Amino acid sequence: MDTGITEANLEQLVTAFYARVRADAKLGPIFDDAIVDWPEHLIKLRDFWSSVMLGSGRYKGQPVPAHFKHKDRITPALFQRWLDLWNRTTGELLEADAASALQAKAARIADSLQLAMFFRLEREPETHQR
Repeated sequence: MDTGITEANLEQLVTAFYARVRADAKLGPIFDDAIVDWPEHLIKLRDFWSSVMLGSGRYKGQPVPAHFKHKDRITPALFQRWLDLWNRTTGELLEADAASALQAKAARIADSLQLAMFFRLEREPETHQR
């Protein structure tokens, strides 16, 4: 299915979205502390979304370790805040099919990152039976 997603609208989206993230009272400080070079990071984020949505293969990073090193500041509620802002931004900037596809993919990615960061199976104590 052609969603109408292009490199050009991904670039516009990433630029606009992360400007909003940086302006957000709760998300902004976390991102600003984590990102040293915003122009370089925006290129990496465009490469990520291009790889995920268009199959370009340009992204070469590792999202789980990148997020995990900030685990002490990231909460599930902040993931939801990020998703809400993403959904609003995609809905405002893109056609419905493109916005819907990006929203669905972002939700799956957020779920995966949260599982990697926060989910731990509780181990039952081992019993030694003879």
